[in-house]
Amino acid sequence: MQISEIISFLELLAHPSLQESYDNAGLITGDPQWNCSGIICSLDATEEVINEAIRKKCNLIVAHHPIIFSGLKKINGKNYVEKAVITAIKNDIAIYAIHTNLDNVLTGVSGKMASLIGLQNTAVLAPKPSTLKKLFTFVPADKVEEVKQAIFNAGGGFIGNYSECSFTVEGTGTFKAGAGTDPYVGIIGEQHQEKEGKIEVVFPAHLEVSIVKALLAAHPYEEVAYDVVALDNRHPATGSGLVGELAKPMEENVFLTHLKSVFRLKIVRHSPLTGKMIKKVALCGGAGSFLVSRALGVCADAYVTADMKYHEFFDANGRLLIADIGHYESEQFTIDLLAEYLEQKFPTFAVLKTGVMTNPVNYF
Repeated sequence: MQISEIISFLELLAHPSLQESYDNAGLITGDPQWNCSGIICSLDATEEVINEAIRKKCNLIVAHHPIIFSGLKKINGKNYVEKAVITAIKNDIAIYAIHTNLDNVLTGVSGKMASLIGLQNTAVLAPKPSTLKKLFTFVPADKVEEVKQAIFNAGGGFIGNYSECSFTVEGTGTFKAGAGTDPYVGIIGEQHQEKEGKIEVVFPAHLEVSIVKALLAAHPYEEVAYDVVALDNRHPATGSGLVGELAKPMEENVFLTHLKSVFRLKIVRHSPLTGKMIKKVALCGGAGSFLVSRALGVCADAYVTADMKYHEFFDANGRLLIADIGHYESEQFTIDLLAEYLEQKFPTFAVLKTGVMTNPVNYF
């Protein structure tokens, strides 16, 4: 199996187009055409993790954090990033990072956190803009259902938990076939009128190429009339953070104890207790201070995240409980998420979870 096949599957989980502009997700080292000898899933692709991959004869590391985040002008081993890159290249180890694109899907990092906490009725906390497009096309009446099904099969027509969503209206199309054409209907040189259906389908923006390819393959016309337009609507399963509800309300101290147990924490940094029961919980894996206002906006009782600064705890303002559980701690189960996802697709393939603790923060 080639590494490119595994990457294609990972991109179904979290397409690279969903990463933030500052990010560097994707294949960082290695050749996608290499045959894959095994996969190690990790949070970070440090030199120690790369050496683990070498020992275990795995030539692909799927990491959450990109080992190269900003540009490298020199690679001489003066820091941990350069050392890791040198070791990976010398030993033909491919590193694939699936970072903020995995943060920006409902079933990604925050979704894993929510399932561990036990949240129900989950939804994206801050939906990402410009992630939807709409296809308009015109199809002869006898081919409408066939073309619609091809578009659905390519990933079009999903709205929330509904699939195969479309709108069709009947009308009359006209055209005159010119010299050298091979029209599906009509006579060359004569204007033809055809009963057609106008199909409208919404789809995730990153699927445009596959959607149009499916349309052209299924459409009977030699020249297919279609329009693709960007939408301001937001995809309900794409964006930062997550909000949901506990099955039963918890007292704040009980909720904090629950977090310590689930995420194996030594400490939880938190804002002052509000005296309210915790029912509605917002969360964001990794550095999530930018979503505090969103958590307040949805009237969450608690917001669970990491990397909160001193002054940012004041933003709770007695209205919600902010719990900072640590960056590594909030994302540690991403390793399990990636391994489980890959194992389901490739059950007979070697998919391992790193045994290296990469958390650079220690507690005394």
